Amino acid sequence: MGNEFKFKNFSIRQDKCAMKVGTDGVLLGAWAQGGDRILDIGTGTGLIALMMAQRYPASSIDAIDIDSDACNQATENVKTNHYENIIHVSHNSLQNFYSKSPYDAIICNPPFFINSLKSPDSKKNIARHTETLSYADLFHNIKRLLGENGIFSAIIPKESIEHFLTESYISGIFVHQKCWITTVKGKPEKRVLLSFHKHSYYPFKEAHKILFETDGNKSEWYRKLTDDFYINSID
Repeated sequence: MGNEFKFKNFSIRQDKCAMKVGTDGVLLGAWAQGGDRILDIGTGTGLIALMMAQRYPASSIDAIDIDSDACNQATENVKTNHYENIIHVSHNSLQNFYSKSPYDAIICNPPFFINSLKSPDSKKNIARHTETLSYADLFHNIKRLLGENGIFSAIIPKESIEHFLTESYISGIFVHQKCWITTVKGKPEKRVLLSFHKHSYYPFKEAHKILFETDGNKSEWYRKLTDDFYINSID
């Protein structure tokens, strides 16, 4: 993808970030529900924060990351795309982040490798492995920062869902939406989009979606979901 990725209404510089723009982030940024106050955990390039700013222009968005280079990159992208009045980037871990007011929406593309072989790139390890942000820590702090009627949204690999949901229940956070993602029709599901509430009385919804048909064309669902972002989303 090179050092810059262009969307319809903003562009992302990614030369300082270990983790580049990817399908997971775009899916989450296009699917997650927002609100007046939004927190983006592990913002990286600032992609999801910028997508939420485009979708919810009246919102106030805090974007945090433990990696200083990622924060510098996100700050650059926010300024370049003129979203300084909406998005506020800070160099901070979730565990040490505090807010005077709760959030209507929290969004995270969390670290997903557990006890797996690490990359020689230490910054990729921070972004992709759970040592710096365990699922238990994640949900403990979601509970602390999320408003009573707020929504937490995430995307994780299929193989991580049992552990992820176990930690959510232990923390008193309840899943109310599962959207299973298959890359190509006929192939096994690989990712799951999830949303959570603090209360169990919200109705549960489950869906199964594909990104590409067997002929290589985008599915209608994927095209509609990302049409406001991808330049060639109808191709």
